Amino acid sequence: MMKRSEQLRVTAGAKPVLTALGLLTCIGALALPQAATPVNLGRLAITGSVERPLNLQISDLEKMPHISLEAKDHDGRLTTYEGVPLAELLKAAGAPIGEKLRGANMASYVLVEAKDGYRVVFALPELDPAFTDSKVIVAYAANGKPLPDGQGPFRIVAPQEKRPARWIRMLQRIEVVKIQ
Repeated sequence: MMKRSEQLRVTAGAKPVLTALGLLTCIGALALPQAATPVNLGRLAITGSVERPLNLQISDLEKMPHISLEAKDHDGRLTTYEGVPLAELLKAAGAPIGEKLRGANMASYVLVEAKDGYRVVFALPELDPAFTDSKVIVAYAANGKPLPDGQGPFRIVAPQEKRPARWIRMLQRIEVVKIQ
């Protein structure tokens, strides 16, 4: 058994070695390839002033009430889109829609954001079927096929609009914002 003074000498003598080993471990960890953190794995987040924030995949949307509609795309081609009305997604998240859409909630809006940072705004009443017959959907298929890369996996389609400027492709996030 070592005496206390001998233990201190061993510990003190080992300190530079341990420090060097620690540095080598850190340097080695930095040299190893790091796993990439995926930004969007085909998920759609619904956040903000909602009762139940959602993180949805295509399979989740396929289980919800969905519709098909025909619309001319940006190039003027007639395309059949399949998706879920945005109002249904907002209702599932517990956004102030339907009977809750009155009073101060009338100043709420929906901020829609694409993977590339492109963002647009919809006033909440312009999405609610009690206020408008206009259909805005979150599409996940076009002409019976999944949306191609560069457009999907989700996109906003607003066929009644004269310009498709709010037809967000690569849709990633929907945020409900309530103005105070």
